[in-house]
Amino acid sequence: MAPGIHLYVEVDRMKKKILWVLACSLGLISQVLAQQYVYPAQGQSPTQQQSDESACHTWAVQQTGFDPAKPLPPQPAAKPPTTATGTAPGAGARGAMRGAVVGEVVGGDAGTGAAVGAVAARGQSRRQNTATQQQAQQQQQASSQQQQGAFAKARAACLEGRGYTVK
Repeated sequence: MAPGIHLYVEVDRMKKKILWVLACSLGLISQVLAQQYVYPAQGQSPTQQQSDESACHTWAVQQTGFDPAKPLPPQPAAKPPTTATGTAPGAGARGAMRGAVVGEVVGGDAGTGAAVGAVAARGQSRRQNTATQQQAQQQQQASSQQQQGAFAKARAACLEGRGYTVK
């Protein structure tokens, strides 16, 4: 496979993965961000409702290990080792070697092939590093949304058990 085609295939695969993660995230966001409405179905007073909501909040935190009032700080994604230009160490050298071989075989000019190969490899390395970081951020967001959803379900279960209607 030619280097340019390989690069295109890899970029296309990464785009598909990113789009899939975004689609899943959007589905979770709509469920999690929906506000819960609590109705005192058994005529509980506002004071009793406030007390019950506080108790159910505490119970939901204990059950899920997640407190929406104290969201966890975002954890930095483990960055792959990079050079000052944002590429993986050795990417330019590997690209130069490949380019030299292709340049010599195709056009008889290994020097030009090496230069083109190095530039292409560095560009691909930067794109892959960026895509990896974006994917890690999206996975972290999806995890946070799942925790919020679990908390909302636990809180609703507690309130329903105390005679409230939760929507």
